[in-house]
Amino acid sequence: MYIKQVIIQGFRSYRDQTIVDPFSPKHNVIVGRNGSGKSNFFYAIQFVLSDEFSHLRPEQRQALLHEGTGPRVISAFVEIVFDNSDNRIPIDKEEVVLRRVIGSKKDQYFLDKKMVTKTDVMNLLESAGFSRSNPYYIVKQGKINEMATAPDSHRLKLLKEVAGTRVYDERKEESKNILKETEGKREKIEDLLKYIEERLATLQDEKEELKEYQKWDKMRRSLEYTIHDHELRDTRKKLEDVQEKRETGGAQSQKLRDLQQTASDQIRDLSRDLRELKTRMQGIMEEKELLTSEHQDSMQKKAKLELDIKDLQDELEGDSNSKKKGETEMAKLSEKIAKHQATLDAISPQYEVQRQREEEATQGLAVAEQRRKELYAKQGRGNQFTTKDQRDNWIQKEIRSLKKANRDKEDQIRRLTEDLQTNETRYEELQKEMEEKNTKIETFKGEIEKTNKQYYDLKKQKDAFANERSDLWRTENTMQQARTATKDELNKKEQALKTITGKAILNGISSIHTVLQSFRESGRHQEITDGYFGTLIENFECEKTFYTCVEVTAGNRLFHHIVQTDRIGTRLLTEMNKLKLPGEVTFMPLNTLDARPTQYPETQDAIPMISKLTFEKKFEKPVRHVFGKTLICRSMEVATQIARTQNLDCITLDGDQVSRRGALTGGYHDTRRSRLDLQKSKTEHSRILHEQEEELAAHRDKLNDIEVKINNRMTEMQKLETRNSKNKGYYEQIRGELRLKKEEHSQIQKARAPKDRSLANHQASLESMKNTLHSLEEEMGTDLLSQLSVEDQHEVDSLNDEIRRLTQENKEALKERMRLEGEKNKLENLLTNNLMKKRERLQQELEGFSAEDRKQKLEMYSTELQTVDQRISENKARTRELDEQLDIMNKEQKELQNNIEHWKAKEREHQEKIDHDAKDLEKMTNKQSLLLKKKDDCMRKIRELGSLPSDAFEKYQDLGSKQLFKKLDQCNQELKKYSHVNKKALDQFVNFSDQKEKLIKRKDELDKAHASIVDLMNVLDQRKYEAIQFTFKQVSKYFSEIFKKLVPQGHAQLQMKKGDIEQAQDSEDPSQASGSTHYESIHPVMQFTGVGIRVSFTGNRAEMRDMQQLSGGQKSLVALTMIFAIQKCDPAPFYLFDEIDQALDSQHRKAVADMIHDLCSDAQFITTTFRPELLEHANKFYGVKFRNKVSHIECVSRLDAEDFVEDDTQHG
Repeated sequence: MYIKQVIIQGFRSYRDQTIVDPFSPKHNVIVGRNGSGKSNFFYAIQFVLSDEFSHLRPEQRQALLHEGTGPRVISAFVEIVFDNSDNRIPIDKEEVVLRRVIGSKKDQYFLDKKMVTKTDVMNLLESAGFSRSNPYYIVKQGKINEMATAPDSHRLKLLKEVAGTRVYDERKEESKNILKETEGKREKIEDLLKYIEERLATLQDEKEELKEYQKWDKMRRSLEYTIHDHELRDTRKKLEDVQEKRETGGAQSQKLRDLQQTASDQIRDLSRDLRELKTRMQGIMEEKELLTSEHQDSMQKKAKLELDIKDLQDELEGDSNSKKKGETEMAKLSEKIAKHQATLDAISPQYEVQRQREEEATQGLAVAEQRRKELYAKQGRGNQFTTKDQRDNWIQKEIRSLKKANRDKEDQIRRLTEDLQTNETRYEELQKEMEEKNTKIETFKGEIEKTNKQYYDLKKQKDAFANERSDLWRTENTMQQARTATKDELNKKEQALKTITGKAILNGISSIHTVLQSFRESGRHQEITDGYFGTLIENFECEKTFYTCVEVTAGNRLFHHIVQTDRIGTRLLTEMNKLKLPGEVTFMPLNTLDARPTQYPETQDAIPMISKLTFEKKFEKPVRHVFGKTLICRSMEVATQIARTQNLDCITLDGDQVSRRGALTGGYHDTRRSRLDLQKSKTEHSRILHEQEEELAAHRDKLNDIEVKINNRMTEMQKLETRNSKNKGYYEQIRGELRLKKEEHSQIQKARAPKDRSLANHQASLESMKNTLHSLEEEMGTDLLSQLSVEDQHEVDSLNDEIRRLTQENKEALKERMRLEGEKNKLENLLTNNLMKKRERLQQELEGFSAEDRKQKLEMYSTELQTVDQRISENKARTRELDEQLDIMNKEQKELQNNIEHWKAKEREHQEKIDHDAKDLEKMTNKQSLLLKKKDDCMRKIRELGSLPSDAFEKYQDLGSKQLFKKLDQCNQELKKYSHVNKKALDQFVNFSDQKEKLIKRKDELDKAHASIVDLMNVLDQRKYEAIQFTFKQVSKYFSEIFKKLVPQGHAQLQMKKGDIEQAQDSEDPSQASGSTHYESIHPVMQFTGVGIRVSFTGNRAEMRDMQQLSGGQKSLVALTMIFAIQKCDPAPFYLFDEIDQALDSQHRKAVADMIHDLCSDAQFITTTFRPELLEHANKFYGVKFRNKVSHIECVSRLDAEDFVEDDTQHG
């Protein structure tokens, strides 16, 4: 063990936290200038370890705090870290941290960061080898000089401290105090003995008169005893009569209470039946309300269905009539269309002939007029142009213009031809598309009818499931009511059980169930859930007759938990604590219970309790553990006898118990608050509730299945509705598209004839322009003439005739065409805009008459109506059945209420009788109390008579009361004569005699104690003498040896100085010297006066000198030798030396350094020095610097330390 590290803050010159580098376990040297803080470092260690800084006043604590510039220091601490690898300090740690914190108002110790007292610290250090009697493991600056100049008596005192004589002195001082107290007690006893002797002499004279007084007094007391005895006997007889009446009244009261209990039980059972009946009635009423509501809904639904069916039937009938009417109208319309179409077909060829004729005439007329125009133009050009060339130029321009016009006309004809071809192609495409659309319309129509049929089928199924669901809902409601009633009863039982058992135990049971449930849900610790068997009360049964005695025997052990092993119980408790669950639990592990078979006595008056219990074989141990040592006895007398002889607990059926250890317990037990009964009811209700919940869960599963089916049907119906809606949308869309196609088809057909005419006109015009071009080309190059040629003139004449003819023909053709066109347009308009559209509308109406859809709806509604009718019939039948049940239940309710009133009247009657008996009992109790008080008074008076004469019990028993009082009066008259007599003379004489004997005995005890104390003081002095002698021899031996090492040629020895007895007496404290008159001899230890020192530095024994004859350096060396000798005699784990080599020369410093080097292998040394010798063998070096009035300490190298010492020596 050694000091490993020191941390200082705020202590003296160390303001900032100073953490010293770890010390070496051997020799450590601290160097520094004077005033730098080396001594303060030693003071810091001493501040923690020694007694010097204990019991500090506030101003002394303030003086230890750092004072300097900067913020004020309000607290300081010194912390020492010990290396405890050798376990010298009795703490199982390799490092022990001891800290002392000081402030102006606090002084605290901390051991490993825990606050401890100073006594604890001192005891801990003393156990580690720091002796209070030897404080020289810390040698402060100046201590060497103090010891060098100390007188011999001081060295003797130091030797006594090292020898540990303080203990002997303290015990001797205690012995002196006890001796003084003993002598004081002896003096008091002697004074008391003297007073008692005088008092006994006086009492001896009063004894004669007292004897006569005592004779009459004995007679008086005998008479008074007889009188009191007669009163006591009379009182006891009356008490027996009262007790007999009370017992008779008690039996009658018990009988009445039993009858009242029976009435209460009947009322409770009837009330429970009434509650259950009301619950059932409530359920039936709710079911009836549901049926009524459902009946109303069904009636409304029926009315709606009947109206819908009537509407559908009317629609079907109307559709049939409308269809027939439409078909008739359609036939007529088709006939009319055919007729008009035939007329149109007859007119159309004539119209085409006339149109063709008109066109041909028009074309011929146009050609003729064009030719005539050209000839007239040719004639005019002779007058128009002057020369042939001018004409030819103009003709060339016209030819170019005509060619361009021909090309444009050809383009128009080509475009018209292409347009006609396109229209023809589109006409054929529209024909095909209309056929496809008609096919799709028929397909979607069939799909819609199919979807409707599927939808109606699903609706039937959904309605059937909905009816089934309604039945299940009613059943579920009934089941929920039954479960609620069972749960209420279970809660009542649990609440009653909680009231009797206690909250902590039931909370414990609930917590255990919570833990097991968490294990089951997480799927872990299967062995724990399998190894838990519930509470004891759940695992056995017995007849109701034995409930009271079984409950009294078991007590709260009924709720102890049975587990397979103790490990399971521990694991459950651990989990409870982990989850912070409340409650109190006690486990009975099957593997640790000791339940040995018990030998029962063979008697008819008692039976083993365990024989009346029913349980599984595996629970035999816990059952035997609780009930195995108990017998059920016929009466308390039998129970008392068996318990005393058989070492078994006994109990009666009423619960009165006799322990095998002799204790009797009993009293009234309310059978209505039986825990076993409540537990049985709770278990039964729990079982019923479990069955009901399972049945309800199965019922809800079935209901959920129905809900799923209904939802599936609803989903399918929604899908079908969506699909049908889409199909109808597509159907209407295609019909619209078909209508548009037809319109486009009609428009193409209408546009064909105008385009054909336009094409013919363009072709005629083109032909005319080509003829003109041809004539111009022929004219070109001919001679320019002002008149036509004969041929041209003939041609003009023929053209005029042709033009007239064609004009006439054109007029006739136009007139005929116009007539035919009017008739044709009229027929086409009638057909297209009237008859054809009307036929299309009729056809759509005939298609819209969907009789199949309405028939499906009618069938569905009819089926649904039948279902509703059946449901209404069932509701009516069920309602009648419920009404019959309600009538029966109302009768039962009235009967139950009458029975309850009857039993309540009985209960009140019995209660009145019980109250009357209670009043009588109270009167008897008051009377009994008065008699008991009178009995106690008589017995007290008899006791107050004191000791009676032997004949007092029989002498006056035959006398009557008058005679007894007469004799008593005579005795009292005689006793008045001796009123002046000291009535207590004899008693006082006896008391004083007894006191005298006790005091003599006590005096002998004190004499023996006095001698023992004197012997103890002698023994203490002898042990003190031996300790001083032993320590002196050790110190003297080590002193000579160490001095020889320090001064090889020298010699030194210690001398014990003694004085005479008178000097020893004079040296003692006068108050102590006069402690005892018997402690006369002076022990040899009192003869020691001091310890002298004689040394020789030359080795010549003839030159031995005392301390006063030595120089200062020699004195220091001798004092240092003395300290080393004391330390070797009582070694410490480390030493702190503050400038011990200050007054030594270099030779002796070298010797001291070598001595420390030899000793540091077994102990740690921390020294300060200004000389280099101690640095030679040191293991670690530290330098202390003082900057800004603050000390700092840091680890330095050997060279730095040597430079420091050298520099300090030079400056010094």
